[in-house]
Amino acid sequence: MRPPSASLRTGPAARCRGDGVAVARGGVASAAMSSKPVPGLPFLPGYAFRDPMKTSFHRSQTLGYKNGFAFSRLPTVGIGRERLYTNQLSQAELDELSNKRPTLTYGQARQAPPSSFIPAHVAFDKKILKFDAYFQEDVPLSAEENYRIRQVGIYYYLEDDSMSVIEPVVQNSGLPQGKLMRRHRVPKNDRGDHYHWKDLNRGMNITMYGRTYRIVNCDLFTQVFLESQGIELNPPEKMVFDPYTELRRMTMRKYTTPSDFDQLKQFLTYDKQVLRFYAMWDDTDSIFGENRPYIIHYYLADDTVEVREVYKQNDGRDPFPILIKRQRLPKTFVDKKKTFPSCVLEISDQEVLEWYTAKDFAVGKSTTLLGRTFFIYDCDEFTRNFYCDKFGITDFQPVEIKKKPLEEVPQVIPPYNGFGILEDSLQNCFSLFPKPPRKDVIKMLENDHKVLRYQVALESPNPEDRKRRFILSYFLSNDMISIYEPPVRNSGIIGGKYLRKTRVAKPGSTTENAMYYEPSDFTIGSTIEVFGHRFVITDADEYVLNYMESNAESFPEATLQSLRDHFHPRQVVKETANSDIPTFGTNKQELDELIVQVQEELKLHKYLNNKNIWEAFLQCDKDGSGVLDKTKFLALCDSLSVPTNTVLLNKVIDLCSCGEDKINYHDFLRAFPS
Repeated sequence: MRPPSASLRTGPAARCRGDGVAVARGGVASAAMSSKPVPGLPFLPGYAFRDPMKTSFHRSQTLGYKNGFAFSRLPTVGIGRERLYTNQLSQAELDELSNKRPTLTYGQARQAPPSSFIPAHVAFDKKILKFDAYFQEDVPLSAEENYRIRQVGIYYYLEDDSMSVIEPVVQNSGLPQGKLMRRHRVPKNDRGDHYHWKDLNRGMNITMYGRTYRIVNCDLFTQVFLESQGIELNPPEKMVFDPYTELRRMTMRKYTTPSDFDQLKQFLTYDKQVLRFYAMWDDTDSIFGENRPYIIHYYLADDTVEVREVYKQNDGRDPFPILIKRQRLPKTFVDKKKTFPSCVLEISDQEVLEWYTAKDFAVGKSTTLLGRTFFIYDCDEFTRNFYCDKFGITDFQPVEIKKKPLEEVPQVIPPYNGFGILEDSLQNCFSLFPKPPRKDVIKMLENDHKVLRYQVALESPNPEDRKRRFILSYFLSNDMISIYEPPVRNSGIIGGKYLRKTRVAKPGSTTENAMYYEPSDFTIGSTIEVFGHRFVITDADEYVLNYMESNAESFPEATLQSLRDHFHPRQVVKETANSDIPTFGTNKQELDELIVQVQEELKLHKYLNNKNIWEAFLQCDKDGSGVLDKTKFLALCDSLSVPTNTVLLNKVIDLCSCGEDKINYHDFLRAFPS
């Protein structure tokens, strides 16, 4: 066979007459006219050539008739009459045809149609092999069993060769049962093999995930399937049961001698008949104990006892109506060992020799029920009639219960710790939620804004503290005391509030018998102690004397006389001053005019400090009489640089003189307004 290029070279252009050049040109032209790409040229527009010698472009006839029968044949040439080599028989095919002469002569032998293909998931759908098996499980922490037998079912699914293990669920077994192994292909060994249904048989052990199962039997379908596959089955074995479970299923034999007592007759005769007893439980021996009333009910229908509590209004107890619920109460127990756990004993007729009956209850006697002793002091009318008819008892005299008097426990009040007012702190000892002490409102309204003021000096071994002066104020509305220290310039001590308003207790006062300072305790020269500090009363306000004289019946005579003796020299000096001033021929108008002239003159002396002058004269007058000796007066003026040599000041000093050696400095200080 020649390649396609040979036919191209044998074309008309190659057969034309001429030299070699013409032949070459004919070859190029033929290539240019061909419809196929020339080898070596890209298959792009402009590079393909169509053969102009090809004029027939119809498809070859593939249908023919032979001996009157139509048959199909393969085309030998393509479009353009090009020879096709793909549809020609190869040498191997020709050799095969030569060996099939009988087939070609007599025709193809008829063959059976192939069977239809059925996949495994359709052929073995819902076909499961079931094996009955069990495994043994160790029980290390039990004194009654060392091992446990658990029965399971092994299921093999033929459609995908998967397996699962399911244990039937037993109610109240306390074990996690059900599906022990989910459905999947179970590995057989470490080489990657899986269990197949050929590996399963009766009377064999199979290990899956470290747990060994003993296969004892299988169902009928599994038996038929395995036998159909040529597997010889082992004889079935008996299923092994759990010994502890079988032991629990065995009923314990009980031998009970039947009683000749007819309980039904008792129930029908005494139904709804109850004996009622009134009892007391004496619990006074324990802490916070008391006598508590109870009602004991005895039910004649079944010989049961019930104890109910009796509650009173506002007794502070929770309403639990039943102390002992209705039950049969044992009276005498069987002798048992001391080590027997009686706290978990279920009381039955085998542990009790005698139960409580109606004859064990009587008025005036004590009965012990479950460890508590109840004293029966009375009963109701039905109970009396029952005992009279049944036992012939007629003595039902009720016992009078005398309550023990409560012991009064003295209240111990702790000592005062110094914080707050004594009465206010004492309320914490009387109540969990303390209330403020009551105030005397009438006293507060009557004595509102009434204050008694005293001048006191600090009693101290320190000389600097002995010079300090304080103002003690006593408030009559609430009997409180406050102490104030007037600031003194260049004294080195900061003045101001020394003690806020509070009640001050006397020395030796206790929480049970608290004693506070009163106005009657403040006499001139007396010493008072305020929280460890001692003060001496040196002076008082004139309002103190006036208030005590107006209320003389409320104060002792000694206190009133002390103030009168203290204020008597002042009153004498004032009377003398008032009587001496008119004898010198002066009057108030003349003194006022002279003071105005002195003030105009003293404006030139700018170095004078009127405030210091006032403070010096007031401090020099210790008794507060307003009168100083003339010698002390002049010396004080010289120390304060007051120009006493002027005519006007000398005239003012003369007008302020009270006798030969006394000067009323109050009128003199009017010339120095502060």
